[in-house]
Amino acid sequence: MSSLPRRVKSEAKAHTSEDDELPSFLNSSSESEEEEEEWEPKSKIAKRPQLSKKNEAKTKKVAAPRSSVAKKKVKKVAIKEEMDVSLPIAPAEDNRMQLLKPKEEDVGTKRKTLNQNPEVPKKTEINSFQGKSAKRLETDEKPSTSVSVVGNQVKHEKSEEDFAADEPPFKKIKLTTCPEGKPVKNLGGKIKEEFEMNWDIVQALSEITNVEAWVCANLIRLFQEENTIPFIARYRKELINNLEADALREVQQALEELRTVAKKTHTMIQKLKKEGKLSGCLLTALLNCRTLEELDHVSAPYKTGSKGTKAQRAKQLGLEPAALSLLQNPMELNLFSYIRPNTKGLSSIQEVEAGVQHILADIFAKDKDTLDFIRKLCQQRYICIQSALAKVSSKSGNEKDIDKFQLYHEFSCNIKTIQHHQILAINRGENLKILTVKVNIPDGVKNEFCWWCVNERWRPKQFLKPELMRILRNSVEDAYKRLIYPLLCREFRSKLTSDAEKESVMMFGRNLRQLLLTSPVRGRTLMGVDPGYKHGCKLAIISPTSQILHTDVVYLHSGQGFREAEKIKRLLLQYNCSTVVIGNGTACRETEAYFADLIMKKYFAPLDVVYCIVSEAGASIYSVSPEASKEMPDLDPNLRSAVSIARRVQDPLAELVKIEPKHIGVGMYQHDVSQTLLKATLDSVVEECVSFVGVDINICSEILLRHIAGLNANRAKNIIEWREKNGPFINREQLKEVKGLGPKSFQQCAGFIRFNQEYIKTFCSSKKTELGSHALLTKAGAQGKKKSKPTPCASQQPNPLDQTCIHPESYNIAMRFLSFIGGNANDIGKSDMQQKVNAVIQKEGLEGTAKRLNTTVHTLQLIIDGLTQPEGFDIRTDFDKPDFKRSIVCFEDLSVGTVLTGKVENATPFGVFVDIGVGKAGLIPVRNITEAKLSKVKKRRSLGLGPGERVEVKVLNVDIPRLRITLDLIRVL
Repeated sequence: MSSLPRRVKSEAKAHTSEDDELPSFLNSSSESEEEEEEWEPKSKIAKRPQLSKKNEAKTKKVAAPRSSVAKKKVKKVAIKEEMDVSLPIAPAEDNRMQLLKPKEEDVGTKRKTLNQNPEVPKKTEINSFQGKSAKRLETDEKPSTSVSVVGNQVKHEKSEEDFAADEPPFKKIKLTTCPEGKPVKNLGGKIKEEFEMNWDIVQALSEITNVEAWVCANLIRLFQEENTIPFIARYRKELINNLEADALREVQQALEELRTVAKKTHTMIQKLKKEGKLSGCLLTALLNCRTLEELDHVSAPYKTGSKGTKAQRAKQLGLEPAALSLLQNPMELNLFSYIRPNTKGLSSIQEVEAGVQHILADIFAKDKDTLDFIRKLCQQRYICIQSALAKVSSKSGNEKDIDKFQLYHEFSCNIKTIQHHQILAINRGENLKILTVKVNIPDGVKNEFCWWCVNERWRPKQFLKPELMRILRNSVEDAYKRLIYPLLCREFRSKLTSDAEKESVMMFGRNLRQLLLTSPVRGRTLMGVDPGYKHGCKLAIISPTSQILHTDVVYLHSGQGFREAEKIKRLLLQYNCSTVVIGNGTACRETEAYFADLIMKKYFAPLDVVYCIVSEAGASIYSVSPEASKEMPDLDPNLRSAVSIARRVQDPLAELVKIEPKHIGVGMYQHDVSQTLLKATLDSVVEECVSFVGVDINICSEILLRHIAGLNANRAKNIIEWREKNGPFINREQLKEVKGLGPKSFQQCAGFIRFNQEYIKTFCSSKKTELGSHALLTKAGAQGKKKSKPTPCASQQPNPLDQTCIHPESYNIAMRFLSFIGGNANDIGKSDMQQKVNAVIQKEGLEGTAKRLNTTVHTLQLIIDGLTQPEGFDIRTDFDKPDFKRSIVCFEDLSVGTVLTGKVENATPFGVFVDIGVGKAGLIPVRNITEAKLSKVKKRRSLGLGPGERVEVKVLNVDIPRLRITLDLIRVL
């Protein structure tokens, strides 16, 4: 890498000290030549729609005050830097696509010349550009509407009106400075990373994730500002081009991997510098590395750990000059002069030749060009991965385990087409020593590689004697067989495993989301049954508000079934309970048959009893956890699991967050993948689900609060303590009074916290006088610990907007919108509000209204949703409810062609498992899931079905000995 970037950096610094007007985020920027090159080829910019003549005139006025000298000197750097600053602007609609145009027209006259002369920038050009960008950015930071600005600058801003350019740079945004929820489209200048590399992190991230560069640039800044994924996905849509939470997680993960590479590279550079091994070429090679594999290859020759290699032993014997001489100056090489009869390794000409060969093989195997060539060659050829039954396991292994891997006893597949689940299955079989696995690279690759090395890459500078040519050929073959082939195998296996693990984790995340968002069954009294044989079935009856009404144990499977039926009937009638929830563990099918038989005989009349089966995965682990002991201190752990089973139907999200996600059991090979990655992804999915559903701050549990974006265990505990001490929260502003909840935490969590307005109004009217005096006392008592709190009258006014998904930073816009449509905040969620909103939007259009309110379309859409959604709206109502039934089908009753309904239990890349009520889930192979069969109503990102969805299926095959059912998907219900 040339020294130019350092020069650029010093010049930029020298200039910025002169110009105090330059914003803070540009003062620290340091661009490298490569970074500038990354942003340069933007031919798309030239194709953007032309500005109207009116706007062109305005642009020219803006450009007028700038010096003519600067104009003449603006070259390639100026364009690139303009692009760099402007790139994060979303090119969404036509009117937005014009945003970059005014800035380009300043240098429009130079466009053709620039494209023809890709020269290295000069020092003077940097200075002239910096001066221009400083002036331009100075005007950009001034408001376009709320402050009167002198002269032509206002006109420059007008084209960006609907983007709310009246905000400070994003890293300065706090709730006080962003009251209307209008974040800046352009989040600042160059991104400053802790560890600088030769590649641009924005461009690298964009290439890895296939996400536009401007979105990646915005996301890097948003993550640096410690914004959470739920907050970004809901309240910063215009900055991320409306990406979904899954895509945000992938970008975040890729960003972490790139930063890990940068960090390890700089650690290696420091280490090599200390040891005196760092050369200019090596530094450039290290700074070019984008993956850990590349870093390992570049740094491998300089690692001090492996001292016992054959090459190193030969070097210790002094044979390195001979090996280098063979390549550089073979005419003067005399191997016989290296013979030392009494020294092991040098006692004969054969040993000397072997030593030289080992040194050459080591040089070849660690050369970057050589490795690049063999990798490119492998990409063009058929490389396959093969697995076979291990000889040892076939003699002494467990027959049942061996049968599980029957598909892989003689398996071969191209590494480009192999499925993720196949890789994980092969890896597991290999770990259990049931399978042996190898990567098969054809001989043609080896032959072509050896020819290229001898005749191209490592061709000697002079003529070689036949015996020396033989050593060279042997060295190349030795390098391939002993060093390069194993390295390629490790690389291929590592890449395949890494990709398969990521896919497995993402699949687990998708399944978990579907399960957590199962529609709750509200307003019913439920009986939870945790089935069992010897220790009986545990019963728990819970009220519609999740209170435990009764717990008991009944012995249904020990000859006392008839007597126990009387007790069950009495309990159901006593608590008017007509829904039974049965856990799917041990004795589930027998318990189901028992209840189905009594229901068919109308034993529980006059009650019309129905039952459903629910997964009890993790219930037993939860029942002995500290959280369960705290929540149900007086209950036996066995009875706690029955309560948990019932609550999973009543409010799946509130109950399932209490269990560690990996114990919920909707993944694929989850015990074989990186546990760190799995935990981070699943915790993020739980946070996303809890946040998007929202929680009522005055009744939710501490465990549920922990998973809200921006909160943690400590903050959730403080909120509960505040609630117990001061009574219920009246509005969102009161959250700021909680200890440990600063502006950033408030910004992240506020939009996901709800307030039941009826409850608050009742509370306020009955306790008005008491609350006032109590708040004053609390304030006086806490004076020494905290800052003084707002006066009770200011902070204790209910706000109707607090029951919606609208963020407090957008309340100002929401109130302006309400006055614009002639609505009242007390009518939120009513049909009148819907009619008024529809009338205005039909007349003005969404974009026109957004422009009038000086906000973005995404923010306005969120406000409309919040105002029109009925009170108590729950996003889970769109998802599937549990499948209630009254009768049962046995495994033996199944026959080919039978049509059944069932519920998706788990989804994998090779198919979907469906519970059809026979004790064993059936599999719909992925080839039977086609687009035509899927529901058109639901939005689907892929052709996958998720847990909880109800489907109609046809039985294709029943394998009774192996307990396997193959199904065909008819339709999604």
